[in-house]
This record gives sequence, C-alpha cells and structure tokens, in this order.
Amino acid sequence: MKPFFIMIKCHLGETYKVANAIADAEIASEIYSTSGDYDLLVKVYIEDGEDIGHFVNEKLHCLEGIRDTRTIITFKAF
Repeated sequence: MKPFFIMIKCHLGETYKVANAIADAEIASEIYSTSGDYDLLVKVYIEDGEDIGHFVNEKLHCLEGIRDTRTIITFKAF
C-alpha cells in the first residue's frame, strides 16, 4: 500500500459536508480539519501500481463543495 495526502480547500460553509462525504465514501484512512490555506487534510492509501491522479480525479474531485486540492506524494515513513 502506498500512502499520500490531499489538502482540500472547500467552498465557504462546505467543510463539514465535504469531510462527511469523504468519510461516507470510505476512501480515506484519516480526515483532519486544518487552519490556514486549506480546510481539510486527508490521508489515503492506495494499492501499489494504482494511479494517484486517477484516484483523486475519480474518487475525490467528483464530490460537491471542493474548490481546490493539493496532493502530497510521500516516499518513506520514519
């Protein structure tokens, strides 16, 4: 399994709706609310060989209330 993180910027007033939609879709292992430029930080695991771009596009970008995302690809946990 390969982990990566997605920072999500939501439309005003939509953060909890987006977080609940991600939780209901069961596509993330962890979902955090954050302060600053982004509203949510989501940790996702995908199978080795699965395409991160397709995953984000097909599983996340289709959810209502998301304004912008930034994907952080990870290499090694310490």
